[in-house]
Amino acid sequence: MIVERIDESLPGVIAERHDFRGDATVVVNADDYLEVVKFIYREGFQLMIDLTAVDWPDREPRFDLVAHFQNLVSQERLRVKAPLAIGQSIPSVTPIFKGADWFERETFDMFGITFIGHPNLARLMMWSDFKGHPLRKDFPLDGGDAWCASDTGTSYAGRAKPIAE
Repeated sequence: MIVERIDESLPGVIAERHDFRGDATVVVNADDYLEVVKFIYREGFQLMIDLTAVDWPDREPRFDLVAHFQNLVSQERLRVKAPLAIGQSIPSVTPIFKGADWFERETFDMFGITFIGHPNLARLMMWSDFKGHPLRKDFPLDGGDAWCASDTGTSYAGRAKPIAE
């Protein structure tokens, strides 16, 4: 199993581990994240399935960066988590996984987590001057933006074409 190989090759980097329904999870320090990702890539985990974050507003550090990887030969999956405080950055894995580009941009946009060395860390979902990060648990439900809270008076339903019977 990959968790044991990480332990053997990178002793002490796994802060916590657990397994649920066959999917292993390791929690690593943000400083060790890139080294662990490089190692698992060499071990055959060459598909990055997803990368996102979880906001725990009552916990310090507040965020968990969560990345899912799969070994296409053995079909083994691995979840790598890295706890992050507000304002703490983590290295980008785009040099290893080109597909991480948009995952990291979305995580930056929605949570405000910055990725060191990312080639184009710009908003992906929200417009460039949007204030805040919508997936943070303390983000206002009205959008926190005057444009979001106001009724523009525009109806988009009027442009819909009727369904042919």
